[in-house]
Amino acid sequence: MNFGRLYVIATNVFREVVRDRILFMLGFYIIILATAIYFLPEFAAATEDKMFLDFALAAMNLLGLVVAVFVGTGLINKEIEKRTVLVLIAKPISRAELLVGKYLGLLSLLAVLTTAMTAITLVFLQIGQVPYSIASILISAFFLFLQLSLMTAVAIALGVFTSSLLATVLTFAVYLMGNITQDILQLGRLGRKHGIETLTQALYLVLPDLSRLDVKNDAIYGLAALPNPTTLISNVGYGLLYTLMLLAIAILIFSQREF
Repeated sequence: MNFGRLYVIATNVFREVVRDRILFMLGFYIIILATAIYFLPEFAAATEDKMFLDFALAAMNLLGLVVAVFVGTGLINKEIEKRTVLVLIAKPISRAELLVGKYLGLLSLLAVLTTAMTAITLVFLQIGQVPYSIASILISAFFLFLQLSLMTAVAIALGVFTSSLLATVLTFAVYLMGNITQDILQLGRLGRKHGIETLTQALYLVLPDLSRLDVKNDAIYGLAALPNPTTLISNVGYGLLYTLMLLAIAILIFSQREF
């Protein structure tokens, strides 16, 4: 792959998504946190500190997921529907470079969003005098970005061979299933039926185990509640490997498509 072409494609995607006013999400996030920090003490007088941090991280996760899914599923489909993909692949750009470049462009936007929302969260924690561990919050934000990177790869992989609407529904389904894969596996073992256990094991192997990339609840209680460094590194490796596998599948499918 030509890194110069990848940079140009990624930059164009970043600018295009910014022009779509995606960064208005930051203003919406500020409104959400301002509302939460004002009203939470009314509902949870003794636990509002932990509830606010939990709410902030959950809102960050949700807004990032919305961007990853809705933008990711349309990255390639939009080019196909407008027929501009014919112009792009006629140039000295391989289909793999086009797909990876678009992925990196959206990933750079998600990195900006995650960084900005993390900074906003820290400001609100200071304003509300909420005790927190900055290291645990930064680790949580990094794993959130890793999870969004994986979900972006899922969105693109599904978006290259089906419509944007169906790809969006399927991506959200993968996200929901990915958060309960360990529970599904345990349920199959408790059932003690070979067929069900085999099915649940297959689902566990195929679907991403997103619980391995979710440490936001641990961040609420500081570094002491986080998994040990070996587990964290293992989970990072898992997320990167799964993402690369999805991108490879997406490239394979996209390279076989005819327009």
